[in-house]
Amino acid sequence: MRVLTVIPTYNEKDNLPVVVSRLRAAVPDSDILVVDDSSPDGTGELADSMAAEDSAIHVLHRKVKDGLGGAYLAGFDWGLTNNYEVLVEMDADCSHQPEQLPLLIEAIENGAELAIGSRYVPGGKTKNWPAHRQILSRGANLYTRLILGTKIKDITAGYRAYRREALQKLNLDGIDSKGYVFQVDLAWRSEQAGLKITEVPITFVEREIGDSKMDGNIILDSMTKVTRWGLTGRANNLRAKFKK
Repeated sequence: MRVLTVIPTYNEKDNLPVVVSRLRAAVPDSDILVVDDSSPDGTGELADSMAAEDSAIHVLHRKVKDGLGGAYLAGFDWGLTNNYEVLVEMDADCSHQPEQLPLLIEAIENGAELAIGSRYVPGGKTKNWPAHRQILSRGANLYTRLILGTKIKDITAGYRAYRREALQKLNLDGIDSKGYVFQVDLAWRSEQAGLKITEVPITFVEREIGDSKMDGNIILDSMTKVTRWGLTGRANNLRAKFKK
């Protein structure tokens, strides 16, 4: 299957060569699409120079920085237009280890429509994560599972592989989640659509270079939207029961 790994970037000039080199070694058959949001540190220009030397590397420049979700949606659109069969989400900071990508691709080959690299299934773990990040992540996942009623153990995870047909079923044009909550949104839509979802245990590694893009405003926005979705879903279910 033709595989495209989408890597969003914003000020990842130091990390990009590392993650691309490791990915090319781990999965030589995967093409790479760098989606850069006009990074002021020159990440986009570096990506262009890498693409000029390697035909498997492509670059999509976006003039505005409108969040992780917007970058992935642009990348998915590019990948679907160019007839890739598997589309992968991967962070640029090596927190998603490229060497574990074959596990996600194998899950897709075995019938999964969405394969999630999960920290919270047996065998999954995190490495070098500070305690407050552990608590925040586990708490967010627990709250999201409870409020949405989802069975996905790591619904906030961002290391994923989608079969192209799965993305085509999800009406990507109707998604307006631009920040990190995009991951929850797309996974929940996948579950509601009845897609076959497989969680593959991975080891998530804290970035060594640069700063995390996660902050309090992003977390607040995510929890607000998740709460709204959960309450709206419950209200709709109640109305449906009363109509019967």
